[in-house]
Amino acid sequence: MAGTSSAIVAGLTAVALGTVGFLAFRAQATVPARPGAGPSAHATAASKAPRDRRHPTALPSGSGTGERVVYSVDDDRVWLVSPGNRVQRTFPVRPGSVDPPAGTYWVTSRSNAATGTDGVPIEHVVRFTSVDGVTIGFSAAVDDGSGLMADPDVKTGGIRESRPDGDAMWRFATIGVRVVVIR
Repeated sequence: MAGTSSAIVAGLTAVALGTVGFLAFRAQATVPARPGAGPSAHATAASKAPRDRRHPTALPSGSGTGERVVYSVDDDRVWLVSPGNRVQRTFPVRPGSVDPPAGTYWVTSRSNAATGTDGVPIEHVVRFTSVDGVTIGFSAAVDDGSGLMADPDVKTGGIRESRPDGDAMWRFATIGVRVVVIR
């Protein structure tokens, strides 16, 4: 019986260590190599994607493949891309005062309702990284009016969407879905 208990404990320890290693690997893309250095070298592959000037809402080439959320910091636009590399939806967004560095991230947490850093009630919050202690994520202002614009005097990482676009993001971007940030 003691041999069986030891084997179970050893097995559970191995599983725990494997899980921690896997989570550390997944998190490495969102942790700067040194303070102020931005994303890791692995995460910068899609840092600048050429645009189709005749079709500005077209998915930028170089934004990856497979299921993902693509967010262009320069264009203030999001694309929800299905596993078959087909755009399900694209829409404009209003960024907060803190932008995420270009790179690859994963959705790490979600909240159905919250209050933004700027005091605006928000819904369908989808978070994927933080920059200098400011959490970065997508959300929709509940009033869908004046709250769409971020207060420039407050450090915010909320990337605001309209309520219909926020609903689409909420359905699409579950925990673990990849978020590719491009310039």
